[in-house]
Amino acid sequence: MAALKVGDPMDDSTEIGPLATEKLLQDLDGQVQRLVRAGAQVLTGGKRASRSGNFYEPTVLVDIDRTDPAYREELFGPVAMLFSAGDVTEVIRIANETPFGLAASAWTNDPAEQQQFIEEIEAGGVFINKMVVSDPRLPFGGVKHSGYGRELSGHGIREFTNIKTVSIAA
Repeated sequence: MAALKVGDPMDDSTEIGPLATEKLLQDLDGQVQRLVRAGAQVLTGGKRASRSGNFYEPTVLVDIDRTDPAYREELFGPVAMLFSAGDVTEVIRIANETPFGLAASAWTNDPAEQQQFIEEIEAGGVFINKMVVSDPRLPFGGVKHSGYGRELSGHGIREFTNIKTVSIAA
């Protein structure tokens, strides 16, 4: 993460652009600082980037206290929280502890583990050996506090359609 190029999103070499607003940057920094005060360790980043604009350093946190409320919050920015797990079952338990469930990315070449991730992770989409990405050909949407319904594809079109039933007696 420390090697990622932070910069202008219009520059093809940029890997991390700015957050949309100053408020979003402040909110993200507040979440990171709360996690650090609760005992999380910063491996890299952990603060606003030293440049003008709404840039936040790519950040990696470890040793996150699972009782801290920020543990269950969504972090909208370049922040990764790393957790250690003893096996796939524990990985899935950790993944499912969040109240959110838009999508998940799981990495393994073991077909049995792939199937277990697909079946047991509570998310609107599970991506195996690839990053989460939306595709207009496929339905996309979350579960839990990450919404309901789907956008994109034929399923998504029907989400935005009002059907009227009309019945006329003869």
